[in-house]
Amino acid sequence: MLQPEDGSARLAYAAAKTAFQMNEAVGLLDGDLENAINACVECCDRHVGGDRLALRCLSADGALREYTFETLRDLSAKAANFFASRGVKQGDVIAGMLPRTIELVAVILGAWRMGAVYQPLFTAFGPKAIEHRLKMSNARLVVTNTANDQKLAAVSNCPLVAVVREADEPLRAGAVDFRNAMAASSPVFEPVMLKGDDLFMMMSTSGTTGFAKGVPAPLRALVAFSAYMRYAIDLRADDVFWNIADPGWAYGLYYAVTGPLMLGCATTLYEGGFTAESTYRIIDRLGVTNLAGSPTAYRLLIAAGDEAAAAIKGRLRVVSSAGEPLNPEILRWFETHLAAPIYDHYGQTEMGMVVNNHHGLAHPVRPGSAGFAMPGYRVAVLDEQGRELGANQPGVLAIDLARSPLMWFTGYFQQETPSIAGGFYRTGDTVEAEPDGSIRFIGREDDLITSSGYRIGPFDVESALIEHAAVVEAAVIGVPDLERTEIVKAFVVLRAGVEGTPALAEELAQYVKTRLSAHAYPRVVEFVTELPKTPSGKIQRFLLRKAEVEKLNAATKQDHSA
Repeated sequence: MLQPEDGSARLAYAAAKTAFQMNEAVGLLDGDLENAINACVECCDRHVGGDRLALRCLSADGALREYTFETLRDLSAKAANFFASRGVKQGDVIAGMLPRTIELVAVILGAWRMGAVYQPLFTAFGPKAIEHRLKMSNARLVVTNTANDQKLAAVSNCPLVAVVREADEPLRAGAVDFRNAMAASSPVFEPVMLKGDDLFMMMSTSGTTGFAKGVPAPLRALVAFSAYMRYAIDLRADDVFWNIADPGWAYGLYYAVTGPLMLGCATTLYEGGFTAESTYRIIDRLGVTNLAGSPTAYRLLIAAGDEAAAAIKGRLRVVSSAGEPLNPEILRWFETHLAAPIYDHYGQTEMGMVVNNHHGLAHPVRPGSAGFAMPGYRVAVLDEQGRELGANQPGVLAIDLARSPLMWFTGYFQQETPSIAGGFYRTGDTVEAEPDGSIRFIGREDDLITSSGYRIGPFDVESALIEHAAVVEAAVIGVPDLERTEIVKAFVVLRAGVEGTPALAEELAQYVKTRLSAHAYPRVVEFVTELPKTPSGKIQRFLLRKAEVEKLNAATKQDHSA
C-alpha cells in the first residue's frame, strides 16, 4: 500500500467526508443558486483586481501569451455583444469548435456571460458527428477556425458560422469573421443572472445504441467542479497548473477551463498536439507543479525513456490521471523517475469526477484502486436487482441520489434515462468495494470502448461504416491494447461480389476517420460472412469480444511455451 505524506494543509478523508455541508460548498460561490448566478462571473469577474494571471496560452510554435482576469472579462463582453448582435438570446446554444487558443476561452466565457449555453465540439470530429450534435442541441451559432470550417460546409442545416482566421485566409460565403466582429464589439456587457437549475453547458456522451446523447449541465454543477479541484486536484494559489485534456471533451472543459478559473487560479492551454518531448519541455519552461491528464499520455512519457524525465524530476508536486484506469506500473515509474505522486480519478461526462484518490485529502492509496467517493457523494455497488452489495462483491457502481448533494445530472437531453431509477444513477461500470470503502474498477458493463482516454460508442462507428457502398453490416468492439488500453476493431460483412482486401480495409478505416473523428475509427478491420446475433436480430458484441480475448490468451500461452 502506498501511503501519501500528511501535510498540514491536508484534511483526513473521513473527517472531510463527515464534515461536508452543501451550504458551505455553495457559500464558496459569488452568486446565489436560488436567484442570481452567472458562470462567467464565477470563473472571471469575481477574480478581477490586481491584474491576476488567468490564462497561459502556448501556440503550436511555442509562443507564450498570458492573459489576466481583466482581459478575459473584456473579451467575454466583446463575444457576448457579438453573439447578441446575431440574434442569440439567453438560453440559446453556442457551439465552439476551436483549438486550445484564447478565442476558445472568449467564446466559452462570452456564451456564459450572456446567459447562453456552451456546446463543445472536438476539432477531430467529422461532418456526421458535428451534424448530429448541432441538431440535438439546436445550436444558434458555431465558432470555428479556417481548418475546421470546411467540415461545417458539409453539415446540413448548419447554423451561422463565425470563423477565426488569419488575414490571408479566405472567408467562406455566409460565414462571419470572428476577429473582426470582436474588434468592433464593446468590452462592456452586464452578466445575465440565472438560477442554479438553468443550463450553461450542453455536453455529449457516446452510447452503445443510438447516436451520442446530450448531457445538459446546470449551473449548480459549478459547485461539484470546484470541489474536485480542491479535494482531488488539490489546486493551490502558488501552483502552476496544466490539464492537458482538450476542452472539446468533458474532462478538459470541466477541469482545464471551468474548475481552475473558478478558484481564481491560472490555467494553461497548449495549441499543439501531444508529444512526450513537448510535454516535458512545457513542464520545464513554465515550471508546472500540478499536472492532469490521461494514462495514455503518461505511458507515452514513460516510452520516451528515463533520460527525458530527468530534467523535471522533483518539479511536479502532484499528478492526476483520468479517463481510464491507471496502470500500477505508471505509479511506480512516476515515483522512481519523476518523484511525483500520480493518483487515479474516476468520473463520467454525466456527473464529473466522483471517485478519486484525493491529493488534497489524506487516505490510503492503493495501486489499481480508483479511490474513495468525493465528499458530497455517496456511492454504492448494486446487483442486477438494484440491491446494495457488500465488500468484494462485483456489481455496478451507482450514485445514491438522495445522499449525494453534489450530483447534478438528472437525465439526458430530451431522452429517457433508464440509468436513473430507484433513487440511484447507475454508471454502467463494474466495480468492487474494498472493506475500507475504496472502489476497485473492474470493467464496463456495456459496450463502450475506451481508447487513449476517449469513450467511443460502437454505434457511431458502425453507422459510418455502413454508409460505405461496399458494406452490408458491421459490428465494432474494443480489443485490448498495451498503449491505448483498447483499440477499435470492426467486423465487416461486405456486399456480394466485393473482395475483402487489405486495401479495402484501409479505405474503410480512413472513410470512418474522415466522416466521424480522428480517434473513433477502426484500427483493425476483419471481413466476415456473418455476425453473431440474438433471435431478435441484435448484434452480440460480447461474443466477438470473448473470441478476441480467447485468441489473445492463446497467443500469449503459445509465446510463453516457446
